[in-house]
Amino acid sequence: MARRPCFRLDLEEGLHLIRFMTSLRRAALGAGLLTAVAAFAGAAHAQDATQGRAVFTSTCAVCHNAARGAPPKIGPNLFGVVGRRVGSVAGFNYSPAMRNSRLTWTTAQLAAYLQHPAQTIPGNRMPFAGLPAPRAAAVAAYLATLH
Repeated sequence: MARRPCFRLDLEEGLHLIRFMTSLRRAALGAGLLTAVAAFAGAAHAQDATQGRAVFTSTCAVCHNAARGAPPKIGPNLFGVVGRRVGSVAGFNYSPAMRNSRLTWTTAQLAAYLQHPAQTIPGNRMPFAGLPAPRAAAVAAYLATLH
């Protein structure tokens, strides 16, 4: 005697079940990939920030502090710069271009500025030619960790 299945599916229901199971598998795979990508991005950001600290120390720290409450040097203190309005550190004498820029620093804007200061905010007084893109991005990633 042949075994009878405990339930029966017609062809349409079977195809629907296969599609559903495939979508679940894709969702699980997608979630795993998203988790892996997020972990990789976090590790890459941490690596960039570590490299950025080294670049900041060797290149930027001559003119800028990056410690909470530290006084400005030739340039303003950059602690907490990400999310801060451009030209807004109290007690620092910014150029009119910086004071009137109406920008708020983001990591991407900092990276662009660090690559090409004179082109990003024309008329600023920072006497610096700029950094190559990977180094600028690393310094911006480091500055984003200071809050």
